[in-house]
Amino acid sequence: MITIDRPYTGHVSAGSNPQQRDLDGARIVKMSVGAMDNNVYLVQCAATGAALLIDAANEPGRILELVEQEAPGKVRLIVTTHQHPDHWWALKEVAAELDVPTAAHRLDADPLPVTPDRLLADGDTVEIGDLTLTAIHLSGHTPGSIALALPEEPGRIHLFTGDSLFPGGVGKTHSPEDFTSLYTDVTTKLFDRYDDDTIVYPGHGDDTTLGAERPHLGEWRERGW
Repeated sequence: MITIDRPYTGHVSAGSNPQQRDLDGARIVKMSVGAMDNNVYLVQCAATGAALLIDAANEPGRILELVEQEAPGKVRLIVTTHQHPDHWWALKEVAAELDVPTAAHRLDADPLPVTPDRLLADGDTVEIGDLTLTAIHLSGHTPGSIALALPEEPGRIHLFTGDSLFPGGVGKTHSPEDFTSLYTDVTTKLFDRYDDDTIVYPGHGDDTTLGAERPHLGEWRERGW
């Protein structure tokens, strides 16, 4: 049996217990897997039980155990935030075992171990029970990186950003052009759109908020990473 820790702090590490955050109408379970401390998120609709899995990153047996315990037969979709292997090492096994469709952006689809059943574009919505998440294309870390925005009444947003936004900066890029692309997308599509109380759930490590990061945008631009 997997022990789910409450209250939620957002700090998990490889081998630690997952944590659960309860929202108005939903819950988020965050678990770290693998040597690269990848975050896996199970987002579940409180009204219907339907669930979304974000990044089947590693340790397929542990992910499947979590799903079987917390949302048996309820996962409706697996979204992969981007093409880097540490975010999909468990995807093939988990998707096959759960027999559920997968989704990713078309620009990152080819490297994935399974062909996505759905190709997400900027602004597309993902409906999981009564929950509606919006896909946001953030190009730069990879060509087809996406974030997912989950609104919570009365207005707070929960952002699952993959490797595009972390506490302290944007994700790693490999050229000045890629950095400019990612920085521009993150500022215009996230910081310019959402309030300071928006919670950021990254692909590795601890959570943050847009309010905590906003004062440092100029520093990120100047340093180029």
